[in-house]
Amino acid sequence: MFKFGLPLAVLLASAAPALAAPAASSGVSPAVKVLHENLIVLDTHFDTPANAAVPGFDIRARHEVSDGSQVDYPRMVEGGVDGGFFVIFTPQGARGPAANAANRDLALQRALVIHKLVARNSDLFALATKAEDAETISKAGKRFAYISIENSAPLAGDLTLMKTFYDMGVRMMGPIHFANNDLGDSATDPKGPEFGGLSPLGKSFVAEANRLGVLLDASHSSDLVLDQMLALSKAPIILSHTGAKAIYNHPRNIDDDRLRALAAKGGVIQINAFTGYMMDVPKIPERDAALLELTKAYGSPRDVPADRREAYKAARAAIDAKYPLPRATLNDLMKHILHAAKVAGKDHIGISGDFDGGGGIEGFDDVSDFPALTERLVKAGFTKEDLAKFWGGNALRVLQEADRLKGS
Repeated sequence: MFKFGLPLAVLLASAAPALAAPAASSGVSPAVKVLHENLIVLDTHFDTPANAAVPGFDIRARHEVSDGSQVDYPRMVEGGVDGGFFVIFTPQGARGPAANAANRDLALQRALVIHKLVARNSDLFALATKAEDAETISKAGKRFAYISIENSAPLAGDLTLMKTFYDMGVRMMGPIHFANNDLGDSATDPKGPEFGGLSPLGKSFVAEANRLGVLLDASHSSDLVLDQMLALSKAPIILSHTGAKAIYNHPRNIDDDRLRALAAKGGVIQINAFTGYMMDVPKIPERDAALLELTKAYGSPRDVPADRREAYKAARAAIDAKYPLPRATLNDLMKHILHAAKVAGKDHIGISGDFDGGGGIEGFDDVSDFPALTERLVKAGFTKEDLAKFWGGNALRVLQEADRLKGS
């Protein structure tokens, strides 16, 4: 999908001074920068609402990765990022009526955080609920914000809440996170599967998502949950932030047979830029102990007060220097992308940095780095049409299909 429907051949031929694009990212050619700037570019998993919930966080200000922030308006502009899915995330904890009520309230509060972020910055952002809103909002010179739910435990006590959240603008929902819940099995619960896929309630969740026109997200779900979602859903499925198991064998990643099944259903995998799902990361007990003491001294990184932030950053940097961990790189990310493109096809792939939620790798550490990935994709032979699909067209297509098929 090209920004404002303009052919990139025309834009490239007119060469870019008139476009007044932001300064090019390091190592990105001017031609690729122009190409990137004139695509609809989105990420399907921003955990930024967790930062926005912290008093004093300003999406209009340029933050740093060392501050625990990877997404803000200045860096979106710098990276040619037009918007994405802003996540309502609830950690998986206890289950039962009391936990369901607490989870519901937390998710409602987080939804309000997103609405406030957009409303307080309405000159820069607009809420999006339809696939076509991405281009409409971009034409208006703003960034678009879709809303998604990661871990639908807040809905488990009462599936009619799915309509409540739909009315609040939620258009993508993932049933499960790190642990099993009342909807089904997680890919990573150390206890193993509980239901052999979806629970009966989880199957009702799939049906209600189809009825409403909500895009189903199988990231974090077990392989059997994905199989059953593909079989039961009338609409395509998305994996909003997942890798290729053939490149790195991790339960969070998807094998080739399921990649083909996802594509056959018309679905999309958004490749995840998260070191732990791309390579072996050693366990360093001394590092873990030092980080625990750091948290005791300063609190959560997101909650460190302004007058202690520099001291916190220095202490954290000292731990990282003393106990360094390897990080995945753009080369690793490209391996996942190219493999998924080969197995599923370029109509069925996209990207998520999993930013503000633990993602980020060397060379792709925040949203300002998106043009560097376009540079790599161009060198790998991606055409402008391929890039338009990869950076937003494919995800918006499945969003549109979920809406078109609703109620069927």
